[in-house]
Amino acid sequence: MKTHRDIILESINEGVFTVDLDWRITSFNRAAVKITGVPVEKALGCYCWDVFHANICESDCTLRRTMDSGQPSVITNAHIVHHSGRKVPIRISAAVLHNDSGNIVGGVETFQDLSQVEQLQKELKSHYNFADMVGQSPAMRQVFSLLPRLANTDSTVLIEGPSGTGKELVARAIHSLSPRSDKPLVVVNCAALPDTLLESELFGHKAGAFTDARRDRVGRFTRAHEGTIFLDEIGDISPALQVRLLRFLEDRVVEPLGANEPQPVDVRVVAATNKELKEEVKSGRFREDLYYRIRVIHIRLPSLKERKGDLLLLIDHIIDKLNHLQNREIAGVSPEAMACLMEHDYPGNVRELENILEQGMVLCPGNIIKPRHLPPELRPQAQAGLADMGSTSLKDMEKVLIMHALERHKGSRKSAARDLGIDVSTLYRKIKSLGLEVPKGDQEGGD
Repeated sequence: MKTHRDIILESINEGVFTVDLDWRITSFNRAAVKITGVPVEKALGCYCWDVFHANICESDCTLRRTMDSGQPSVITNAHIVHHSGRKVPIRISAAVLHNDSGNIVGGVETFQDLSQVEQLQKELKSHYNFADMVGQSPAMRQVFSLLPRLANTDSTVLIEGPSGTGKELVARAIHSLSPRSDKPLVVVNCAALPDTLLESELFGHKAGAFTDARRDRVGRFTRAHEGTIFLDEIGDISPALQVRLLRFLEDRVVEPLGANEPQPVDVRVVAATNKELKEEVKSGRFREDLYYRIRVIHIRLPSLKERKGDLLLLIDHIIDKLNHLQNREIAGVSPEAMACLMEHDYPGNVRELENILEQGMVLCPGNIIKPRHLPPELRPQAQAGLADMGSTSLKDMEKVLIMHALERHKGSRKSAARDLGIDVSTLYRKIKSLGLEVPKGDQEGGD
């Protein structure tokens, strides 16, 4: 006959199981059966790790930490292996079991199936993802909407933005979306070579054109025939090379060093720079006529500091990518580590964020990146209240991000929205839907 406790356990939607001090399962409710695919009779009496095969069983078992400390655990994300062999994302909490005398006799763990939540998050990301670029800020959505249209033209494109913002990703997206996608994409870093070598790389040379030219060399423009050439860091080329590049853009022919006859080339040019070329023109370091030749279509990529609202999506995306490359199963970052990541200004932009998370994954023995796994400069004292957060859900992190922005700007919703990279009206809706209380101060901020 079922006890009152058994009836309660069978009626809840979360999986629940208990273990004794030998780590053998002593109870296993109906939801646990559904989530794991393991029948009750097969689970009872087994070691818990033989039933769940979770990615944290060996390195960072939530229930073991709870049993060792005697304190209930905070919520942890993990993956278990369903009886059919598929991975199931779950969220775990655990507590110790005491007898009437107050002695520990075992432990209890509850777990929730996050499969639907994970699927919804993937669908959400797909709306704000383009190739390997991720973002939901207005600036990034504008870039995403522009790419398919400009890809179908042959117009020259200039991409401006700080280092590490993904200029080469944009160039690759333009090429892959264009009718030239089955032809070569040739990438040239104009800052990596001295001027004399760069000219030979771009235009080629004939044997004997100079001392070391022992054989003909095909230039990058010729290699990119019928395809796309990406001239990265074009703001660093010399005045002499600017003249040759201008002539090419006007005539679309190349004349290798030492050659007598020019060769027509059909190539689409995409250029990028981390400099403000307009300022370079004003200072006389960059030709004005060349500037307008390459700036037929202009794309500006914002720094990560300007699009902090994309940080959560970027972190999830980068961790997913690194999990695949490194064969890891990192579930995410702790609330305290997320607070550290949110406070950083990222002078190296998305590339710096990738490096930070890669270091975190290397140093993390479990499946949650914590502050101690981050570089020392990213470990300021977490803000009061964050240590009590038990969930790393997108909604909880969104609350933290919005509150931090509001606090930084003394309650000004206009300034906070600009910092987050969202419209003021969107921020108002989020404040209302998340039930947030705006910090006292200049709450209207001139809105």
